[in-house]
Amino acid sequence: MSLSFLKGGLYRNTLKYYFFNEQLFFGTHFASKVLNRSTEGQQMQTGYYNSAAGMVTQFNRLDTIANNLANVNTNGFKEDQLIIGDFMRLYKEARDELPHANNTREGAAFFNRTMTRAPQIVDAYTDYSLGGMQKSDNSLDFALSRKGLFFVVKTPQGIRLTRDGAFTLNDEGKLITKQGYEVLANDYFQTKEGITFAETDATIKVDKNGQIFTNIPNTATFAQNKKLFIAQPDNLKNLIKEGDNLYRVADSNSLKSIEQSGAVRQGFVEKSNVNAVKMMTQLIETNRLVGMYQKAMDTQMNDMNRDAIEKLAKKT
Repeated sequence: MSLSFLKGGLYRNTLKYYFFNEQLFFGTHFASKVLNRSTEGQQMQTGYYNSAAGMVTQFNRLDTIANNLANVNTNGFKEDQLIIGDFMRLYKEARDELPHANNTREGAAFFNRTMTRAPQIVDAYTDYSLGGMQKSDNSLDFALSRKGLFFVVKTPQGIRLTRDGAFTLNDEGKLITKQGYEVLANDYFQTKEGITFAETDATIKVDKNGQIFTNIPNTATFAQNKKLFIAQPDNLKNLIKEGDNLYRVADSNSLKSIEQSGAVRQGFVEKSNVNAVKMMTQLIETNRLVGMYQKAMDTQMNDMNRDAIEKLAKKT
C-alpha cells in the first residue's frame, strides 16, 4: 500500500478525532496546572486521543472484514487484510505534512499532545493464495491452478485482470465474463480480436495451457482456435482492486501471455479464498474492541474531566 494511502482519508479522519476536543483539552490542561498535575492532565487527554484513533482503526477494519464476508461465495475473490501499527511509524513517514513545522515549540506541543502510540492502519495487502477448486462440468468454466496468474479481459475502462473464469457466450458468439466483458486471446495486442465461436462449434476443449480446440462438423477431429490470454504481473502488490472482481495494472501494454502456464483447468471454477469462520471471529473481535474503545473514550472525557473540574472548583 502506498504512502498516499496513509496520508489520505484514514490519516485525516483520525486527526479529526485528535482535534475534536481541542478546546476542552486546554481547559483540562489549565485545570491540571492549577492543581500542579500537568503531566496527569496531558495523559488524561492523550488517552482520549488514543482511544479515538483506535476506534477509527477498528471501523476501517470492520469495512475490510465485511467486504471479505460479502465475497465469500464470489469466484476467484482474494481476501484483503490490514496491518495495524502505531502512530510513531506514521509520524516518521509523514512528518512533513503535519500542521506545525518540525523542531518548533508548536510542533513539540502538538506531538506531545496528540502523536503518541495510537493504533493506526499502516499497510494493507491482498492474500493471493489459491481458493478451492469446484467442479462445474461447464465447458466454458475455467480455473487457474497457479498463484499469480490471471485471465485478461477488456472493459469500457480498459484492459483488466480477473481470476473469475466463469465465462459464457454473447449473441455474437464471443467469449465474455458474467458481467459482459470480452475475454481476450493471447494475440490481442497484435490482432485486437477476442475469442469467437461459430454456431457449429458444439464441442469446446481447452488444454492446460489455455489453447482452445473446437470440433469440425460431422467429424471426430478438432481444429485449433484461439488461445486464452493468461498473464502474470511482475508484482502483485501493484495490482489495484476494482469492482466486478477485476484488477487494474498501471501499464496494460506490458502484460505478456504465459504460453506454457500448465494451469488452466476446464470445467472448474476457483472459489473465494476467504475463510468464513476466521472472518466471523475477526468480526466479533473487532466489534468488541470498538465497544472497549468507546467505553475508554467515555471514561476519559466524562469521568476524569468531571473529577478534574470538581477538584478545580474546590481549590478556587
